[in-house]
Amino acid sequence: MIILVLLHLALVTAFMIRILLREDVSPPARLAWFIILNVLPYAGSAIYFLFGEVDLGHRAKKRHHAVFDNIRSKAAEYMGREDKIEKLIDPLYRAPFRYIGSINGFYPVTGNQAELMANGGETRQRLVADIDAATDHVHVLYYIWLEDKTGTDLAQALIRAAQRGVTCRAMADGLGSRALVKSGLWDQMQQAGVHLAVALPLDNPIRTVLTSRLDLRNHRKITVIDGCITYCGSRNSADPEFLVKAKYAPWIDIMLRFEGPVVAQNQLLFASDWMQATGEGLEQFPLIAEPIEGGFPAQVMGDGPTERRSATPQMFANIIASAQHELTLSTPYFVPDATVFEALCAAGYRGVKVTLIFPQNNDSWIVSAASRSYYRKLLEAGCEIHEFKDGLLHAKTLTIDGKISLIGSSNLDLRSFDLNYENNIILQDSKTTQAIYERQQDYIGRSAPVTRTDVLNCPYHKRIWYNVIATIGPVL
Repeated sequence: MIILVLLHLALVTAFMIRILLREDVSPPARLAWFIILNVLPYAGSAIYFLFGEVDLGHRAKKRHHAVFDNIRSKAAEYMGREDKIEKLIDPLYRAPFRYIGSINGFYPVTGNQAELMANGGETRQRLVADIDAATDHVHVLYYIWLEDKTGTDLAQALIRAAQRGVTCRAMADGLGSRALVKSGLWDQMQQAGVHLAVALPLDNPIRTVLTSRLDLRNHRKITVIDGCITYCGSRNSADPEFLVKAKYAPWIDIMLRFEGPVVAQNQLLFASDWMQATGEGLEQFPLIAEPIEGGFPAQVMGDGPTERRSATPQMFANIIASAQHELTLSTPYFVPDATVFEALCAAGYRGVKVTLIFPQNNDSWIVSAASRSYYRKLLEAGCEIHEFKDGLLHAKTLTIDGKISLIGSSNLDLRSFDLNYENNIILQDSKTTQAIYERQQDYIGRSAPVTRTDVLNCPYHKRIWYNVIATIGPVL
């Protein structure tokens, strides 16, 4: 018995010392891990071993930095320049554009235009039409790529393009698209001449567990066609019915179709993933930066576990802090860290109209519970909260003051903050921002408002549950 007690203490102490030695862990995350290790010492130790460290390994980081050094040395003219921010961006909003540039070197480029897709059906039709019209290359990357109508139509369009001589590269995440990469459709694309790659493959899960984490994923959604068109938004290559989680359907997404120099930045972000996965060089990726007359400035943001920690929450905090009058935000997964949460509350207290839109029914019961633990303080700060009723609102949108928009793959949760490779575009344009804002108002019209009375009348057992989950939120 004494030996078992000593082994128990040694196990817990070893993991606690490891956590205390790490400088990349926030105090709330340390506390959460200590609670888990003490309440569930054996399970907690196993969970920490599997999921406690955010690290793809030294070789992956070295390769990532080498790829971006190569991109910066050979394609700097397409990445924009920091000294152009003062000319392109309103003084009130320069801080977030400058901050985003510090992440991996993309700065605003002007001469862009964007078109907001009406729905999933139009997105699929326009995307397939653009691929069918391609003459040089098509590059696609998706976290989730299903064998439904949307996924099959995309694959068939790539097959047709490859058969007429267009260079096609298709990349899918090893976990999110695990069924596709083992399917006959994937084989058909390869046989037709589509170049294929798997992001963060799971072909050796034991090695992944021992050296990294299974849940470090590529969550990006990127399409680039002939270097002239790119799509950016929250939609995976999947139908709104989203058959793998159909009971939450329809999944409501948002997608913008861009033209202009920002396309070259998205091309470079795709290239960075492709180069790391395949070893191919940057010369394989044509870059075009033809500005459109009267176009607006825009900038790509790419983040992931090989970039510096906390880049994404600090980006959101910078954007939130720059809002002067109004900020509207939608996200399916809301488990913010202190940086983002306090920025939202501060915006509300200083008189900004802050409107937050979340799904009423979430596919993650953990996220749903943790999200609601923040409601009371947000409402007390003057923020408005709406819960979307007509399906799972998966759109990640942020608009401020009718001028600035952020759209892409990042959620406001710790997975997007620390674990996933994400891609977003921030832009300054009243017309495009108004279109996204009107879409946000449509979401609000299909939502139920949450009031302080609702929160105060919530049963005690639910409030306790929400706060228990939120307590371990830093390690979710």
